[in-house]
Amino acid sequence: MHDLADSIESMEQLAVVWRAMVLDRDPDADVRDLPGIAVRWADCRFPFWNCLTLTEVGADTDLMNRRLDEAAEIMRSKKRPGFLWVFDDLLTEDARSVLDASAGRAGLEHAFPGTGMAGDFLPIPEPSHPELEFVRVTTDAHLLAFADINARAYGFPEEDGRDGLAGSAMWRDQVHAYLGLREETPVTCAASVEADGRLFVALVATDPAFERRGYGEAVTRKALYEGARATGLTRATLHATAAGAPVYPRIGFEPNSPMRFYSLKG
Repeated sequence: MHDLADSIESMEQLAVVWRAMVLDRDPDADVRDLPGIAVRWADCRFPFWNCLTLTEVGADTDLMNRRLDEAAEIMRSKKRPGFLWVFDDLLTEDARSVLDASAGRAGLEHAFPGTGMAGDFLPIPEPSHPELEFVRVTTDAHLLAFADINARAYGFPEEDGRDGLAGSAMWRDQVHAYLGLREETPVTCAASVEADGRLFVALVATDPAFERRGYGEAVTRKALYEGARATGLTRATLHATAAGAPVYPRIGFEPNSPMRFYSLKG
């Protein structure tokens, strides 16, 4: 069991950031705070912008089961697939022990694990990488390159990635989003955005053909460096996949809240 306050922070950061991201994608998106469930659902082809999360602290097995049924019903009502995010430490120990089985009964299946992380380590030195040039995302072409890298990294069609970011003024103007270019070709990307007194790191990805070269860490440092320089913030948060989890502690993040992602059964 981790510090409960860290898990609450991680869940609340998701709710704050995804509200902005989803409404940026579609001002009429389904953004609601229901009892026990935060709905942040753009119903677009970019699956990460279709999100639910359980929000109650200390939910026992009975309450968790009700919320899982409700979440699955919401997901079934949508046109596009997405994910239910569950922060383990917000549940009681008994509820955590049967979470996967309860999700299965509700019609959900475990998609992949994650880890919430945070740290008070900003500012950081200006980063560099001998093989990369960093470019801030300021044009539609940059946005498409950012989306394409995420699509390749996470294994979904490029058209789906582009549906999440193409044409976004917020991502060009308010998000500190950076591409890492290798010989003028975008190969890695990361972004940071101000969220309730913290810098939240989002959509870190590296083209699979260029992994294990330190590119993801370098571009994440760049997004944090520029975000901290612009905002003066000292604390950063993120939600890491299993692939990215080993990288972020080298920057200064500390893992604090195990997570599980669920999708509807096929």
